[in-house]
Amino acid sequence: MMYLWFVVAGAFAGVCAGLFGVGGGLIIVPALVWILGAYGFPSEFIPHVSVGTALATIIITSISSLTAHNKKGGVRWDVFKNLTYGLVVGSLFGAWVATLIKGDYLQGLIGVFAIAMSIQMFMKKADENIKPLPKPMSQSVAGGVIGMASAIFGIGGGSLNVPYLTHAGLPMKQAVGTSAACGLPIAIAGALGFMIFGRSHVANMSEPVAGLLGFVHLPAFVAISVASFITAKLGAKIAHKLPAGTLKKAFACLLIVVGCQLVWSGVVG
Repeated sequence: MMYLWFVVAGAFAGVCAGLFGVGGGLIIVPALVWILGAYGFPSEFIPHVSVGTALATIIITSISSLTAHNKKGGVRWDVFKNLTYGLVVGSLFGAWVATLIKGDYLQGLIGVFAIAMSIQMFMKKADENIKPLPKPMSQSVAGGVIGMASAIFGIGGGSLNVPYLTHAGLPMKQAVGTSAACGLPIAIAGALGFMIFGRSHVANMSEPVAGLLGFVHLPAFVAISVASFITAKLGAKIAHKLPAGTLKKAFACLLIVVGCQLVWSGVVG
């Protein structure tokens, strides 16, 4: 039954990704926290496995997304190259930091982040600010910060990359497309980090859990990736039939509920 819930979570994440134009991490991480908790997974490692697995699934979705944006000429590969160095190092460092954070605290931090993202969605979208881009080194440093935060919270970085890129001077369409491409190095480096740094923790579990590769749950990764890949197209079709403002606010409300629940359960244990 647990595997069926993985499919349901992946399907819902895919629809949300298509509807709201966000990566599935903000949906997958809370869903895995609840599913793994309900089926008796060691509680101290639930947030870590949820984040590591979410990053692994983003590898699949980001490939699909960046391909679509690249066909429309929306990816600035020069900016992607400058950011990638920092994104990879930052994601690996973020994965290492996350493995050191106590499970309840990490869960609470993820909840606070979800609430912060919901507030950002409620705010009015900023106008384009086209101007000369920062120097490559500055872009790499920004990539490091974005990569670290993305790995800790289990996201593809879009909610952080797009605001940075638009502020830095890219037109919105190029910012979104380049951000989609940046999700790939974040997800690969972050997932690898959780696999590598999580191995010693998994080896010391009192009760061995099947299907774990470090802090990545392989059955969940497969089920969620397949389901979300299929349903993302459905979400995109629905999105074109509904007002964008309504969709944005609906997702923001969902994030508030999810974030508050994660914070509460993280505080009370």
